[in-house]
Amino acid sequence: MSVLTDLIYAGANAVAGLTDNAVNEAIAAHGAQTKIAFPDTAYFFPTIYAATGVKVQTLGDLPACVGVLKSLITNQEDLGQALNAGLATAVGAEILEGLKWLNPSPYENESGIGFVPDSAIRSLGVPLVTGDIPGVAVVLGSAENPEDVVSAVKEYQSRGILSFLVGDVIEQCAAGGVKMGLDFRVVPLGHDVTAVIHVVTVAIRAALIFGAVPPGDLGALLNYTKERIPAFVNTFGALNEVVVAAGAGAIALGFPVIVDVDLGENQVPGALVSVTDHSETVAKSLELRNIKVKIKNIPIPVAFASAFEGEIIRKADMHAEFWNSKFPTCELLVMREPGEIEDHKLTVIGPDIGPEIPCNLPLATFVEVAGAKMQTDFEPVIERKIHHWFNYMEGVMHTGQRNMFRIRVSKEAYNKGLRLKDFAEVLYCEIMDEFSSVVDKCQVTMITDRAEVEKLLTEVAMPRYAARDERLNAMTDESVDTFYTCILCQSFAPSHCCVVTPERLGLCGAVSWLDAKATKELTPAGPSQPIPKTGLVDERLGRYTEVDKIVSEATHGAVNTVTLYSILEDPMTSCGCFECICGIMPEANGVVIVNREFVGMTPTGMTFGELASMTGGGVQTPGFMGHGRRFIGSKKFIAAEGGLGRIVWMPKELKDDVAERLNKTAKELYGIDNFTDMICDETIASESEEVLAFLTEKNHPALAMDPIM
Repeated sequence: MSVLTDLIYAGANAVAGLTDNAVNEAIAAHGAQTKIAFPDTAYFFPTIYAATGVKVQTLGDLPACVGVLKSLITNQEDLGQALNAGLATAVGAEILEGLKWLNPSPYENESGIGFVPDSAIRSLGVPLVTGDIPGVAVVLGSAENPEDVVSAVKEYQSRGILSFLVGDVIEQCAAGGVKMGLDFRVVPLGHDVTAVIHVVTVAIRAALIFGAVPPGDLGALLNYTKERIPAFVNTFGALNEVVVAAGAGAIALGFPVIVDVDLGENQVPGALVSVTDHSETVAKSLELRNIKVKIKNIPIPVAFASAFEGEIIRKADMHAEFWNSKFPTCELLVMREPGEIEDHKLTVIGPDIGPEIPCNLPLATFVEVAGAKMQTDFEPVIERKIHHWFNYMEGVMHTGQRNMFRIRVSKEAYNKGLRLKDFAEVLYCEIMDEFSSVVDKCQVTMITDRAEVEKLLTEVAMPRYAARDERLNAMTDESVDTFYTCILCQSFAPSHCCVVTPERLGLCGAVSWLDAKATKELTPAGPSQPIPKTGLVDERLGRYTEVDKIVSEATHGAVNTVTLYSILEDPMTSCGCFECICGIMPEANGVVIVNREFVGMTPTGMTFGELASMTGGGVQTPGFMGHGRRFIGSKKFIAAEGGLGRIVWMPKELKDDVAERLNKTAKELYGIDNFTDMICDETIASESEEVLAFLTEKNHPALAMDPIM
């Protein structure tokens, strides 16, 4: 191992020297009191913060960190010590990259994005825990044959793997036609090898956000990244000492490194492996992290993968569009008797996508299914998946649902031969694969004939939608005898458990009571298990002995008591995937709600990330609560503290989004018309005193309620 350890130490010492000089020069030029920070994060310099607990906020905080870095480089002929030098390299890379942010836009002229903000990591939480993103690949270097890296990255993309690119591979992949961006799950970071730290901080912040790893507990951090972050590294091209040292840091975090040069006896089984045949790179990488991806070979002329779900198709790139603002549209799935439908019957009624640009047409997607175990409650659950499945097609963008949607097909997809029968094929294959436990037969009809679309919409779809809504709106926590758990996020937040009720969906916003009920039926031993609604202890708080028992079992004793309707007394835990976070604003006698997309400051003096850092990871934090958007308009929203009348501030985008439901509930509870007009937002005020002045002017009900604390 002497050659390997020598290379690691050479690289680590080189980075240490560069870091020491860079810090001294920055202090000399700007002063020790100059503030320094990565953008849009609540975790300071994440690697340093997670490993040591030190909050780097000024240049003057860095010399001590450089001292810690140097102490990790012992130059001893021992692989374990050398891996510590790899961690030192990561610390040095973080400092060097952090110093770049003394310039407000350090990556402005780069082809990479640099630092990945907290909000992006939280947005990845749900697809990571559901397996839509089964792994994370770090691809760096410069491939001798560009086709080799292009092929590998495209294969990762087809399997849903999230790939981060560092070095010349960025240009090589771009030239090879790889679609890039977080939406495509291929993220270019930067050309300097130090940019690899931006992947490392994604993993480290995942440990802090989802895993509640205490800052400063290096052992817990390394255990979390090794056991729960399915990441690995691929290097292309020749290796230098710094790349080798960076690779040692990755190995210390539990991420195996696969290189395309022959290391001979310097390989480390399971951790550092040579694969010189590039056709085997992907398979070996997935094998080393035990990542199993089910390949779906759907017979359509474009690629099909979850990696394309976020694809945006601009008007200039659009060939065809189906949009409810121009034509009647609907998507409907209904249950039939087996004899009423023909399995795998795919029909197009009306004109198909034609050569004219743009091709604008009405569209009804009508899916009929039958099965011995199928239930009408499953109809909307399967129907909502249409949105995802259509988006998985390369060159297709789908937004909305039911009779209000927009579908765009790109010129590239049309030229490859994508037509409406391919849309039907996708639905058939996915329904029969994902819902085979309840669906035995499926037929799909795509309708573009306007008269036929209008007939289906008015005579079948709208009455069906109305009946579903009426049933769902009539459902209350009191009207059912069973709640459900959801522990999907335990793969990242092991002590978290959502309790899903008719009036409180999962905090990610993606799991309703009906979804949880269907999940139990479809996957009996899966993440959603029933909770008998028995043993009422406190109606105001929403405390039940059976809820406590099941939650304790689900969290392996980490959480023993939870209330369903309180933010102050044993609130439900949060994993980190929440759409929104609610926090108390004592001076206003109310609460502030902020959504993940909002990047500004709230009246609490904290951003979303700073608020969220106090309540993720499956811990109970009285006064803070993660939740979904839809829960804001629920009669059960912090009911124990007086309900939604306590809401005093939220971002305007969020306020507008929930206004209809929130105003309706406020009218029913308090007799207030247009309650959202009484709620402050960032366009009105964000400073505490100004918010209070606005609330006083509007005679906000929170000001007259009993003290919240």
